[in-house]
Amino acid sequence: MNGNFILVALIIIGLIGRSHIITTAACILLVVKLVSLDRYLPGIERRGLELGLLFLTMGVLVPFASEKISWKEVSTVFTSWPGILALAGGAIATYMNGKGLELLKIDPQIIVGLVIGSIFGIVFMRGIPVGPLMAAGITALLLKIFNYIFERFG
Repeated sequence: MNGNFILVALIIIGLIGRSHIITTAACILLVVKLVSLDRYLPGIERRGLELGLLFLTMGVLVPFASEKISWKEVSTVFTSWPGILALAGGAIATYMNGKGLELLKIDPQIIVGLVIGSIFGIVFMRGIPVGPLMAAGITALLLKIFNYIFERFG
């Protein structure tokens, strides 16, 4: 029953914060629980992230499939400062996501803080949740910085 209460609270917070993604995700999980499909929760947990990333990547690649981006526009990525910086940003973000995944494997209960922090960011900072990996990657970086500071100066 505690899980149901938390999901209802997330639905309410999502509605207040106008986060359709949090609201929809919590609603779907609540329905899965209420119609006794709990046996699918481990599969959703295991493969949900992969499916989410798959659909996110597909959404980003649609302009290529619909031919809204030409080869000329692709070539400017390698010949302009914004394009080169975007390449660097993409590489750094991917690296950070990998570090986030490592952190989640080592310390899975950290997801609670990531979810609450994401909700806080959505409601109070008008942020957009794109997934726990980047949040975990930033957390991993912050942990390294804090560990370095406290080992060196503490």
